[in-house]
Amino acid sequence: MEQLLSILNNQQIEYEILKHSKKIHSAQEGADYFGIEIGQTAPTLILKTDKGYYSLILSGDYGRVDFEVLKELLKLDEIRLAKPQEAEQVTGCKIGDVSLINPGLPAIMDRGLHRFPYIYGGTGVPQTTLKIQPQAVEKLNHVVGFLR
Repeated sequence: MEQLLSILNNQQIEYEILKHSKKIHSAQEGADYFGIEIGQTAPTLILKTDKGYYSLILSGDYGRVDFEVLKELLKLDEIRLAKPQEAEQVTGCKIGDVSLINPGLPAIMDRGLHRFPYIYGGTGVPQTTLKIQPQAVEKLNHVVGFLR
């Protein structure tokens, strides 16, 4: 979390770290817990490809990820979800806690997140959530492509 806070503060980003007493396991659980639309939840998935790792930042209402679309978008031959231990090795976080901000990884972002003034996602630390503007997430990550 130190690195995340350092990035947010150095870039003078408006954000809020929300602490909660229980682990949030799904976009729907997060939406219910925070009293927001499911689309405002922003899970970050880690992808393993033939060209390395990527982060995929989705709106909670995106639906099923079509890997063929991602292959075409990124001009890749192979792409899959990273295994839990691979994701942890790349991000330093367990699956479910992966930070919305991973400047060292190329990112694909769901344009659907821009419908909302604020989105909610991981901080890298269990039982904390980052509330932030989608434009800031786009600015702080190395976005190489968009879905939607």
